[in-house]
Amino acid sequence: MSFDVPDDRNYLASHEWATTDEPIRIGISDFAQDELGDVVFVELPDEGDTIAHDEPFGVVESIKAVSDLHAPISGEVVTVNEALHDQPELVNEAPYGDGWLLEVEPSDESEFEELMDADEYEDQIA
Repeated sequence: MSFDVPDDRNYLASHEWATTDEPIRIGISDFAQDELGDVVFVELPDEGDTIAHDEPFGVVESIKAVSDLHAPISGEVVTVNEALHDQPELVNEAPYGDGWLLEVEPSDESEFEELMDADEYEDQIA
């Protein structure tokens, strides 16, 4: 099976992605949403909270599993995708579009160097 892996963002080994333009938008990959199955609930931090690189910042719950969400980059949460409260299925339907999770003001842009580009991530999930 082939998964969509846009090359305009970077990826964490735990299947979260981050755009490279500020504010940094964070979500989960097409591969991750497929593995989870139907998402029924998403727990996210509040605006103003701080998240840390590769540390849990929230939870995604599906009909199959409950999984921690890990931050691809450290920073302050500036926007939370409020639509996910009523429509968690957006994570499945558009993981790189309307199913995004957070927008973050990064505190350490050097952390991008620790993330995978699209080609490296595709190799991981192949």
